[in-house]
Amino acid sequence: MKLPRNAQLWLPDYVRSRFRANGAAPSGARVWLTICDHYEPEWLKPDAATSRSRVATWERQWPQIARRHADSAGRHPVYTFFFPQEEYRREYLDPLTQMTADRIADVDIHIHHHGEGEKDFVDRMYGFIETLTQGHGLLRRHEGRPVFGFIHGNWALDNSRPDGLCCGLNNEITLLREMGCYADFTMPSGASPTQSRTVNQIYWVNDDPAAPRSFDHGVQVRPGEPGEGDLLMITGPMGLRWRERLMPRLETGEIAWQDAPTPYRIERWFDLAPRIGQDIFIKLYTHGAQERNSTALLDRGGLDNLFKFMGEACARRGYRWYSVSAWQMRQAVDCAARRQDPSQHLFGKEA
Repeated sequence: MKLPRNAQLWLPDYVRSRFRANGAAPSGARVWLTICDHYEPEWLKPDAATSRSRVATWERQWPQIARRHADSAGRHPVYTFFFPQEEYRREYLDPLTQMTADRIADVDIHIHHHGEGEKDFVDRMYGFIETLTQGHGLLRRHEGRPVFGFIHGNWALDNSRPDGLCCGLNNEITLLREMGCYADFTMPSGASPTQSRTVNQIYWVNDDPAAPRSFDHGVQVRPGEPGEGDLLMITGPMGLRWRERLMPRLETGEIAWQDAPTPYRIERWFDLAPRIGQDIFIKLYTHGAQERNSTALLDRGGLDNLFKFMGEACARRGYRWYSVSAWQMRQAVDCAARRQDPSQHLFGKEA
């Protein structure tokens, strides 16, 4: 039965997660914050001048915002641009490369594809990995090969749309594993029919290459139980918000023109976000190249407020907080699963 906002997918595990919740994390907990931008300079296929203007806005304003803030390690915030393969232009990537060198940004992979077949998908992905690594010095190597974080365009990971559009590959999770994907950051997709049936967890999935939606269920990462599988899913907070209006509102970790960061939302993220022991993992997302979002985030204080409110909320609770790239969040997950302090691994030596 289809429910409003496709709640038949996410509501059962959301209810279970409320029973699983262990209450507020104790003083001394660590909060890991990453912002994953579905960064599309050519959104709605504008003219070249508009695309360049979108890139220039972030090149000009994000470093200024980053320099105004510091996390509990005294480090400036880091922002991860998931860049769409099909929109590649060197002039778009060069500013992101410089911000990555300045340690206030990172770049991972976003892709839109639709029914072109496995070979086309693999060729595009490998070609883009080579462009990012050889042409820009981006991504990083692990165990001798480049690795990348991934976000699927149109949320359609592993052919998850009921109509089969925007993907077409039931074995996509297997392909991502073989190409070097260190984690997927697509979820949650909220009211979309692509939404996973598992919410508010970091978990491993194994692919059924003959069927779609292999990410619906998996093995949760826990302290002392790092797990393994074909793909690690690092998900954002997913649930309901109650205070702002008569009807509850769906919380998916999106920061945007219509849903700015607020102190209440940050408290809700603490409550909903995946937790491994004393480590809370808050994965947010946005579509930052869109003018209405870039204006809200950069000009109207959205990102400034996010870091300000996060610092204040953590101070009240006695938490330490760290603004990290998507790659650093994966490293923090691994440490927490081994019952180690991720901050010692990431900041005790150069991450």
